[in-house]
Amino acid sequence: MLDIKITRTTTPKEKPAPGQKLGFGKIFTDHMFIMNYTEGQGWHDPRIEPFRNISLSPAAMVYHYGQEMFEGLKAYKNPNGDVYLFRPDMNAKRTNNTNDRLVIPRLPVEDFVQAVSTVVDVDRDWIPTEPGTSLYIRPFIIATDEFLGVAPSKTYQFIVILSPSGAYYESGLAPVGIWIEDEYVRAVRGGIGFAKTGGNYAASLIAQQKAHDAGFSQVLWLDGVERKYIEEVGAMNIFFKIAGKVVTPALNGSILPGITRDSTIQLCKAWGYEVEERKISAEELLQAHADGTLEEVFGTGTAAVISPVGKLRYQDDVLTIQDGATGPLSLKLYETITGIQLGILPDENGWRVKVGK
Repeated sequence: MLDIKITRTTTPKEKPAPGQKLGFGKIFTDHMFIMNYTEGQGWHDPRIEPFRNISLSPAAMVYHYGQEMFEGLKAYKNPNGDVYLFRPDMNAKRTNNTNDRLVIPRLPVEDFVQAVSTVVDVDRDWIPTEPGTSLYIRPFIIATDEFLGVAPSKTYQFIVILSPSGAYYESGLAPVGIWIEDEYVRAVRGGIGFAKTGGNYAASLIAQQKAHDAGFSQVLWLDGVERKYIEEVGAMNIFFKIAGKVVTPALNGSILPGITRDSTIQLCKAWGYEVEERKISAEELLQAHADGTLEEVFGTGTAAVISPVGKLRYQDDVLTIQDGATGPLSLKLYETITGIQLGILPDENGWRVKVGK
């Protein structure tokens, strides 16, 4: 167990007013967690300090070679004031999968969960309670060696910051438009597509700009080799309900193993749906739409939870899904997952972790 030193701020910031529009990832709480890594010493000096700027040398390796990773999860407060995390052990395990690929030292799962839980407990009064809001949690690790050679760093910082946030998409649960990108690629098998690292997202920006300019909310990527198989959306995994079956791209090394994705698969199977994790081509989607069997499309992710898709664009075709409305499965998944997260619905799978007393 970590011996976390807590230094509380003497100048607390003004918290958002009830009902204030929060946006996503724009407001930050009073405190942050920090822990250092030094080669030969391991992870050390865990502490919670007032939220502040980080001072690093301009030669810090994170700036030059992108050796960094991040995670994303949320804290929720129910009507009784209880605070919960949702499957934080899965975020810890995914952190280590990313760390292994990027040659960053592993973090013990229990240390990750303790760090997150402790800083959330310190700033629990920042957790918003309006419908659709939550406390977004951003853990990340950066390489801090002052060295301009291409090699793994010998020193790192693990930091956790918190942000009271509203819906990831301003439209909330209203269906979004998705642009299937057919010019650029994001990742290939053997690369870092499965890792939660900034380089993946930097590579997605040019297509994201194209999509926004055309009036679409997000980019849906095709595989980087054959350029025909669906992979994932920039900020979420993707699901299709085709002829009664729930279909999602199989994890192949270039797709992020989403925690909400895994939760969705487990719930759908428990509800009696046949779930297929397999290759699915853009052409198959066009055909399913043409013959009327493409019943629903939705994304899954920590930030958006469930995001119904009302419109899909691929090359010269624009497909309208569910008449542009939220489908019944999408709605049921959203209400079930958020109900579990908030402590309103029974947690039959043991996904909910209580913070503090």
